[in-house]
Amino acid sequence: MIPVTEFRQFSEQQPAFRVLKPWWDVFTDYLSVAMLMIGVFGCTLQVMQDKIICLPKRVQPSQNHSSVSNVSQAVASTTPLPPPKPSPTNPVTVEMKGLKTDLDLQQYSFINQMCYERALHWYAKYFPYLVLIHTLVFMLCSNFWFKFPGSSSKIEHFISILGKCFDSPWTTRALSEVSGEDSEEKDNRKNNMSRSNTTQSGPEGSLVNSQSLKSIPEKFVVDKSTAGALDKKEGEQAKALFEKVKKFRLHVEEGDILYAMYVRQTVLKVIKFLIIIAYNSALVSKVQFTVDCNVDIQDMTGYKNFSCNHTMAHLFSKLSFCYLCFVSIYGLTCLYTLYWLFYRSLREYSFEYVRQETGIDDIPDVKNDFAFMLHMIDQYDPLYSKRFAVFLSEVSENKLKQLNLNNEWTPDKLRQKLQTNAHNRLELPLIMLSGLPDTVFEITELQSLKLEIIKNVMIPATIAQLDNLQELSLHQCSVKIHSAALSFLKENLKVLSVKFDDMRELPPWMYGLRNLEELYLVGSLSHDISKNITLESLRDLKSLKILSIKSNVSKIPQAVVDVSSHLQKMCIHNDGTKLVMLNNLKKMTNLTELELVHCDLERIPHAVFSLLSLQELDLKENNLKSIEEIVSFQHLRKLTVLKLWHNSITYIPEHIKKLTSLERLFFSHNKIEVLPSHLFLCNKIRYLDLSYNDIRFIPPEIGVLQSLQYFSITCNKVESLPDELYFCKKLKTLKIGKNSLSVLSPKIGNLLFLSYLDVKGNHFEILPPELGDCRALKRAGLVVEDALFETLPSDVREQMKTE
Repeated sequence: MIPVTEFRQFSEQQPAFRVLKPWWDVFTDYLSVAMLMIGVFGCTLQVMQDKIICLPKRVQPSQNHSSVSNVSQAVASTTPLPPPKPSPTNPVTVEMKGLKTDLDLQQYSFINQMCYERALHWYAKYFPYLVLIHTLVFMLCSNFWFKFPGSSSKIEHFISILGKCFDSPWTTRALSEVSGEDSEEKDNRKNNMSRSNTTQSGPEGSLVNSQSLKSIPEKFVVDKSTAGALDKKEGEQAKALFEKVKKFRLHVEEGDILYAMYVRQTVLKVIKFLIIIAYNSALVSKVQFTVDCNVDIQDMTGYKNFSCNHTMAHLFSKLSFCYLCFVSIYGLTCLYTLYWLFYRSLREYSFEYVRQETGIDDIPDVKNDFAFMLHMIDQYDPLYSKRFAVFLSEVSENKLKQLNLNNEWTPDKLRQKLQTNAHNRLELPLIMLSGLPDTVFEITELQSLKLEIIKNVMIPATIAQLDNLQELSLHQCSVKIHSAALSFLKENLKVLSVKFDDMRELPPWMYGLRNLEELYLVGSLSHDISKNITLESLRDLKSLKILSIKSNVSKIPQAVVDVSSHLQKMCIHNDGTKLVMLNNLKKMTNLTELELVHCDLERIPHAVFSLLSLQELDLKENNLKSIEEIVSFQHLRKLTVLKLWHNSITYIPEHIKKLTSLERLFFSHNKIEVLPSHLFLCNKIRYLDLSYNDIRFIPPEIGVLQSLQYFSITCNKVESLPDELYFCKKLKTLKIGKNSLSVLSPKIGNLLFLSYLDVKGNHFEILPPELGDCRALKRAGLVVEDALFETLPSDVREQMKTE
């Protein structure tokens, strides 16, 4: 006997696969088990019991003339004598006897076997085996898509992800947030929705269906403060699930092999059902209880015609009718499956109901095999799709990232990153994070917040907790801001720095920061659109005093002109793009500092000479060769700082003597060969940088600069220094390195305030011991070769080494 348990492997799948088996597949599985039992039962009967029993038929004498004697003998032997008649005086007990055949057991067995093979209809013989084979084929068809290599990997991967998403604590937290609303708002929304079947926005902009809120059990309505403080491990697991779902969706949505495989196996089952019904209906009548057998075995048994009894015919007949009923139900179920497959499009799946139920509006619809599997899951339990959809939402993912971010960046950890920036403010730099931690707003002492390369930054209303915040830096960040946060920034923000790759990345809310004092814009624009660069009007920035634009503009933007009347400092760093049309500079009457850096200027712009309030001018990294226009600077009575460094200037005109108000003069990194003595008539100069030129001689008139505190001629060709230089007794920094000097005058001892001296890279053989008179000069401030330093007297060296 074959035990039914041996066939369990054909009907059972992994327990997790049951979510992809709709009710009709489960129902047909039970039908398959019933049909399998019919087949197994029939096969067992075939093995355990006699299949057929045969007896010879009586032959009439007229039918066989050739063997009269044998027939007569056979008739005589097979015809019983009439029993004696009983009489009242002589009662006789008669034993009933059958016809005598004179056949032994072996002959009967031979006759049974021959008649079973020759006379019995094949359907009656093989019915149990046919049932068994057909049932196994049905089972194979039902589960083929779970085993086919092209589909099984997708199914197993999907089932694995689905189970993790269903059990993830983040799923419960995300769905709980929908129900964890303020009770008053919740009641109002219930009342409103009960009057209409439409959905409306919740307090946080999500769509929630009224029926879904009513269906949420009270035990799941939790407070957001306690709604799931996920630990770090659970948060990381949920984060990994989001990535897996994204990759799986991209992979599965490309094809429809699962759908095609399921349709094909269903069509095959329908075809097989029709075939089984057709031939079984025609042949079920062939299962007969009595069978006539005519086999030519007379030479072995003495008989040719036999009458046989198919012992299991009655049972097989009943089983066949029962089997046909099961197959009919099975086939009708398969037909319904085909109707379900073709009646609606299963290659598209809409999460509209889930979006209304959960309130998560950004769950995307899916297609192809991904959609088909979700349709199948809905037939098992729609709750799986609802919980799985949480991991398709970017809003949900962003919330999880925010939660993980808050767990990773605690307030104590953020305080360790605090530093003082160039504006002497307490700054927190955050670089390349997945978002902005909410814990930042717990650091109330924060004055400057710097965000760099952070995507999807949302500045919440809690920024109002940072009472001391005055500066905000956004470097390659896409920023959105809450309305309450914008109101706070309008009142408190003083400095804003934005680094962008495209004009569209500029935050539109920056144009309304009415108390903003400093604005720094750093971005790169293509040359094709640089002539059409447009900034929104800055006229609402009533308090703006400093504006810096590092870009590649070809003219001063009109937005700058809007604030020209109250602008005090403007910086344009142009990355080599030629800046033209500078007449707008004349409108900036209150400008005190102007930087036109790397603007490919060949001459000093004439519009600059109209800025009577100008105190500092920086024309660094341009293409200036001649500065004859410098004479016009005499009208700028307040000009104290002039930076003409990193240009191609070959000489300094004598007109420079008229700039008597100059205090700081930068001529480094040019091509100057001769210093005019008239330069030193600007006797207010405190800072003079002539480094990186081709100067060979320093005029003795330098001694006139009694206010000189900084003097640099590094990287020139100077062979000697005039003694008059040492009359500048206020000199604190002297840089004469990388020249052709061979002797350092002992008069250097007159520079009592000298604290920094660079003499490295010359041809000195010894340093004068008078350096010891420079009491402010220490070893750290003396840049010299170690061997040359050793030429100083030991007491001088010790004096310099002491702090």
